[in-house]
Amino acid sequence: MLNNIKTWNEFFKIIQTKDYSVSLHKFLDKQYRDFTCYPPRELLFNAFRLTPLKDVKVVIIGQDPYHEPGQAMGLSFSVPKGIQVPPSLINIYKEIADEYKTTVDMRSGDLTYLTKQGVLLLNSILSVRAHEPMSHNIPEYDLFFNDVLEVLDRQTHPIVFMLWGSSARKFKKYLHNPSHLILESVHPSPLAANRGGWFGNGHFAKANEYLRKNGVKEIKWTNL
Repeated sequence: MLNNIKTWNEFFKIIQTKDYSVSLHKFLDKQYRDFTCYPPRELLFNAFRLTPLKDVKVVIIGQDPYHEPGQAMGLSFSVPKGIQVPPSLINIYKEIADEYKTTVDMRSGDLTYLTKQGVLLLNSILSVRAHEPMSHNIPEYDLFFNDVLEVLDRQTHPIVFMLWGSSARKFKKYLHNPSHLILESVHPSPLAANRGGWFGNGHFAKANEYLRKNGVKEIKWTNL
C-alpha cells in the first residue's frame, strides 16, 4: 500500500482511513479541546509541509515536542525566533561550528532554514500536553511513525538518517535500504553529551560527504 509514494499528500490520503489514523484524530480532537497542547494544532504536521518528500536529504528524529509555552513549532529541536534556545540545540550548534570551523548564531533556535534545504525535522510523537513530557506517547503514534519510516526507507534517492539517543536509535530496525546512510550517536542533551559520544561525532560533515558523493547539493548547516 505504501509502495511508490511520491508526495506527503499522497501518503496522508492513503493512511487517513487506517484504524490508527482515525483513532489518533479522535484522540487529538479531545486533547486539544480539553487541555493546552503543543505545538499549535495547525503546526502539527509542519515538518511534512516544509520539506516535500522528493526533497528529503536528511532526517533528524526527535522524541516529542517541547512542552512549555511558545517553544514547539512542529519541527524537532527547533523553537521560534525570540524563544530561548534549548540546551540540546546549543550542543547541536556547537558541533556544527566545530566541524566546519565556522560561527553559528546561538541566539536563534529557528531551524526552518534547514527544512528548506531538505532536512526533515521529525518528532516520533507529534504532540504533547503542556508541562507533561511524553503525555501523548500512545500506540497510534508508533503506528503512524512506522508508516512514515517505511515511506522514507522506500525512497530511491539518497537520504541520511541521524539517530541521536536511544529513543531515535530504536528506529534503525525499520530502515533497510542499503543506499541510505544511517548515522548514530548519543543524544545532544547536556546529560548525555557531556558524558561523551556527541561532540566530535562528525555527523554533519559525514552527511554532506555522502550527499556530495551521490551528486546531491550539500546542506549549509550554519544559520548565518
